[in-house]
Amino acid sequence: MTKDQDTLPHLRTTQCFSTPSIELEVCGRAWKLARPADLETLWAQMGENAWDEDERLPYWAELWPASIALCSWLFRMREAIHGRICVDMGCGLGLTALLAQWLGARVLAMDYEPEALLYARENAAHNAVDSPLWTVMDWRRPAFAPQSVQYLWGGDIMYEARFASPLLDVMEYALAPGGRAWMAEPCRSVYDAFRSALDAREWTGRCVYEQSVDALHVWPAPVTVRVWEVTR
Repeated sequence: MTKDQDTLPHLRTTQCFSTPSIELEVCGRAWKLARPADLETLWAQMGENAWDEDERLPYWAELWPASIALCSWLFRMREAIHGRICVDMGCGLGLTALLAQWLGARVLAMDYEPEALLYARENAAHNAVDSPLWTVMDWRRPAFAPQSVQYLWGGDIMYEARFASPLLDVMEYALAPGGRAWMAEPCRSVYDAFRSALDAREWTGRCVYEQSVDALHVWPAPVTVRVWEVTR
């Protein structure tokens, strides 16, 4: 396991094209991410349809510590992902997808929420990065060719134990022989269910990277994030 205790500067909120945005420096360059509002504001504006079975909550509008650590890991793996077909699961505002595209990967970036992809596409323009292929997609109904993906990743995308099975389903469907998946998680107990399910399906998971991410505005203190590599 690689361990990196370097922390990043605090994020700062500014205004960009009349929408709140997040500015940060990661992997040697500055990034600016447009978003509609902070999570608390969006939460207050939610309608009743947000609380259906799929809980369409606006988590995508925040930048989470797992995304920062995942960016660091992708930067370390830049030679491996260069020119390869990669899938970003639950891309949200698009930071990890944009960073991988900037590093030369061929990225399909998916999210369940169409509005997230509108901002992710805008963020590609803000940061002068060639746009990944943005697509609205449900994990349970993958819309790409089977066994066509060399690398697949997600940052803090599993909030409940029930997500483990469909996530493994899409990994089995998507990954080419020898392909790898990287899951970044902030040591949530819910990931125990995912790691237990790996053995049952004859996958191997190991922690390859750990980073302490400085406090973000949605987290009051630094957060330890682990990146798990899943292979078969």
